[in-house]
Amino acid sequence: MEKLKVGVVFGGQSGEYEVSLMSATSIINAMDKSKYDIVPIGITKDGRWHVFLGDVSKIQDGTWVDEAIPAFLPPDTGYKCAITLKDGIETRYHLDVIFPVLHGPHGEDGTVQGVFELMNIPYVSSGVGPSAVCMDKVYTKKLLKQEGLPVVDFKVFYKKDLPHKLTEMVEEVEKSFGYPCFVKPANLGSSVGITKAHDREELKNAIMHAAEFDRKLLVERFIPAREIECSVLGNDDPVASVPGEIIPSEEFYSYTAKYFDGGKSKLLIPAPLAAEETEKIRNLAVRAYKALDCTVMARVDFLISKITGVAYINELNTIPGFTKISMYPKLWEASGLPYKELIDRLIELAIERHHQKHALKLTL
Repeated sequence: MEKLKVGVVFGGQSGEYEVSLMSATSIINAMDKSKYDIVPIGITKDGRWHVFLGDVSKIQDGTWVDEAIPAFLPPDTGYKCAITLKDGIETRYHLDVIFPVLHGPHGEDGTVQGVFELMNIPYVSSGVGPSAVCMDKVYTKKLLKQEGLPVVDFKVFYKKDLPHKLTEMVEEVEKSFGYPCFVKPANLGSSVGITKAHDREELKNAIMHAAEFDRKLLVERFIPAREIECSVLGNDDPVASVPGEIIPSEEFYSYTAKYFDGGKSKLLIPAPLAAEETEKIRNLAVRAYKALDCTVMARVDFLISKITGVAYINELNTIPGFTKISMYPKLWEASGLPYKELIDRLIELAIERHHQKHALKLTL
């Protein structure tokens, strides 16, 4: 049987560039080389695309760029390949499916998904619309709330109003839910740019800090909560994994705590929940996944109040982390689906979704 040619796309113009390198390295190392011919495609921090054919370890340490060959993926259905030009010689790397391992803006937000749609090629991700919505924490919360799903109280502000309306923003937050509270850029993941503010001065600094990363800012009510995550997999009939719980090494699960704390944060898999709580989380995860029209995969993050026991949906990640310590694959492994088989299943789902979409009429 002929091997599938899989383009693994990593890096990108995002604050989560380094996380993407770690995820891509784990995926490439785990992929069954008897089934797949892998074409690593790296995007630099300034948005340059390359094919990289060197040692996989150089992806994670960031030195892959030194050996990479400039490339482009034509948004033309007649190509379905990555094209390089070196020393006057053009080389085409055919692609049957693309596995984007891009976290954050310009990767998880529907932008590259649009390129893959124009190429008419299967890709391991939700489509353009769901990717864009889930990347934007504000849109996510508004749509989930409209669907009757539980979300924490929040306020939305805009960078254009800074600094002249900063005091008004602070007063609005204080009047609505007070301290402490969380301040977040609307369109980043991995806790980049997030601050927990305990007083007025910290809130002002947190809003200005978040505005360095996004034009739209989210401020959320703080609730003392357990952090629970659940992995979802599928297209029309998605299924949820066992939930897991995060015990962060810091006051909350920050970027540093997630990736660079030397294993001090704890992952409890499965989460120590009563059977009925576990089923509630799994059901809510699938409902949220369907409500936002996700496909292939997503990780749904929850906050369970330590006071009331109410479970709130925090966010959905359509391209969750795939590092060796990441929750998404770990939760599936605990649910009976090992890492390598999970990758196979994700590729199958991407191809299935592509075939379904390709079968639709485009004209009358």
